[in-house]
Amino acid sequence: MAKRIDVTNLNSYYGNFRAVADVSLTIEPKSVTSFIGPSGCGKSTVLRSLNRMHEVIPGAYVTGSVELDGEDIYGSGVDPVNVRRTIGMVFQRPNPFPTMSIRENVLAGIKLDSKRHSKIELEEIVERSLTGANLWKEVKDRLDRPGAGLSGGQQQRLCIARAIAVEPDVLLMDEPCSALDPISTIAIEDLIHQLKDEFTIVIVTHNMQQAARVSQTTAFFNLEATGEPGKLIEINPTTQIFSAPREKSTEDYISGRFG
Repeated sequence: MAKRIDVTNLNSYYGNFRAVADVSLTIEPKSVTSFIGPSGCGKSTVLRSLNRMHEVIPGAYVTGSVELDGEDIYGSGVDPVNVRRTIGMVFQRPNPFPTMSIRENVLAGIKLDSKRHSKIELEEIVERSLTGANLWKEVKDRLDRPGAGLSGGQQQRLCIARAIAVEPDVLLMDEPCSALDPISTIAIEDLIHQLKDEFTIVIVTHNMQQAARVSQTTAFFNLEATGEPGKLIEINPTTQIFSAPREKSTEDYISGRFG
């Protein structure tokens, strides 16, 4: 079930360096929210802070709160592994597990679960997840072949299938098309359109046309100077961001004056 995310006064640190300062925003369920902005402005750091992937880096931590339908994912006693199961992530480069078959890749997260599944249930999960990732028809006759043997675009859809197999509430995507060719990019964008009916989706992208195509809401991040923390400049409906942004720096960025 798609859930809403409320971020309040989020600060993300790498040791003593504050990479992101005072970010507050709401991400609506069953919609796509794009994070845009120049390199180094903290978009991916904020994204990784939304499912506690940021703190995997030694010395990295956050302050502030990230609430999923009212529950703070950074609250005391909250298991980060459960957070990452509920808030799935798809990375910039397709990363299927190289020694695993297509089937094993899809089930990788399921196998970490303590719940026992019958063989029939597992096959149903594989078909449902690959169908959800718009990949089933292409791979159904070669599920035992290595996932790493697929094309780049197919590998990225396999990674999406792996993420949705555990039935998360939110899908985070960190530049999911940056390593793909234009045809594969269109396939992923079409898939994002379909998935938003079931999931809350947040995507980091450097491609402003992509943000305009796939998202209902866009958040623009920027930083005042190198070494300064990134900040959220504005978040508004995507149509407004691209036609009548509230802030001059947003307009300068989307019109290509910098970044």
